[in-house]
Amino acid sequence: MASVKVKFRPSTVDGKEGRIYYQVIQNRVTRLLRTDYRIFKDEWLSETHSLASPSGARHNHLLTLHKQVDWDLKRLEKLIHRLNARKEGYTADDIVCAFRDNDGKQTLFSFMQQLIARLKQMGKARTAETYLATLRSFMHFRYGKDLRFDEMDSEMMEMYEAYLHNKGVVRNSSSFYLRILRAVYNRAVEQNLTVQRNPFKHVYTGIDKTAKRALPLASIKRIKTLDLASQPHLQFARDLFLFSFYTRGMSFIDMAHLKKSDLREGTLSYRRRKTGQQLFIKWEKCMQEIVDAHPTERSEPHLLPILDASRDDTPTGYRTILLRINRHLKKIARMAGIQPALTLYCARHSWASAAKNKNIPVSVISEGMGHDSEATTQIYLASLDSVLVDNANSLILNDL
Repeated sequence: MASVKVKFRPSTVDGKEGRIYYQVIQNRVTRLLRTDYRIFKDEWLSETHSLASPSGARHNHLLTLHKQVDWDLKRLEKLIHRLNARKEGYTADDIVCAFRDNDGKQTLFSFMQQLIARLKQMGKARTAETYLATLRSFMHFRYGKDLRFDEMDSEMMEMYEAYLHNKGVVRNSSSFYLRILRAVYNRAVEQNLTVQRNPFKHVYTGIDKTAKRALPLASIKRIKTLDLASQPHLQFARDLFLFSFYTRGMSFIDMAHLKKSDLREGTLSYRRRKTGQQLFIKWEKCMQEIVDAHPTERSEPHLLPILDASRDDTPTGYRTILLRINRHLKKIARMAGIQPALTLYCARHSWASAAKNKNIPVSVISEGMGHDSEATTQIYLASLDSVLVDNANSLILNDL
């Protein structure tokens, strides 16, 4: 029975990352499988021939590599099992060639795992989460059975869409999953891993209009003037909502990672973790008031006390905190007599709508929000246009 061991080769240059590789042994013959997974020497446990537990500043990177190595080992185990089932002789070279050949054909699951790992390494944690959620959903649909890109066709995508709808997934959510799969497929086409067969031509990948999430300035003023001094957890949630609005709809993950060093000479600068775009915001008195109301320890690098770096700086940690804050915001909305469900994300829509009401050009709003294109900004503003049309219709009907 063939065996596989995980090995580490440190760099010959001090301070540089080494490379992980796999040692394949069959009939006392050893062959090596290189990977692109890189770690520092102190991140490898030579006693157990394994990666160190994820921790510190490279927690997400190490966590990703743990998952990727486990994924590769499972693939190798299945491959060896198939070779054994043939009851024919095979060599270590056969295992290596089969593994590399499978990489050449690129299965969907393995390709998405690599994309997810790359997104995390680039700091795009939220995008990586959405890709992982899509992968898990499609894996459930396939009962865990992987497939090559040339096996993806329009009939399969229609069946997946029907599967999602039968599970109660709304059309916008199913479209979201399908758009991600389409982006992955198109990436594979760009890399010449398959040819374009347009497997998504018969499924819905658009965006339906949803209920308006933007609040008028009058509602935001009511939220701002609530006396929450006796309920500090609600006060903190409210202030994060206001801070997001003050900073042109800054996302939660970007607020959580703001550093004190990002604020210099009256300007707050940060890079969006979703797109990597660098944004600059004039520091206003209202922003400073929130920072003063919720100070962090002097030794703490973060500007706002949102994350405990040792415990919360993970995708699960973000979600837990965000859910708690949104739960508090819903209570605040009831206290302020605001009808729509209030979430941190409403601040982003609200700023975009307030800017449009001030006749600020869409191009300026788009730049202020850090959007890649004006088309994305138009999605935020579409519901506002609908309200204007409804108001016009009411004026017409009142004359009847």
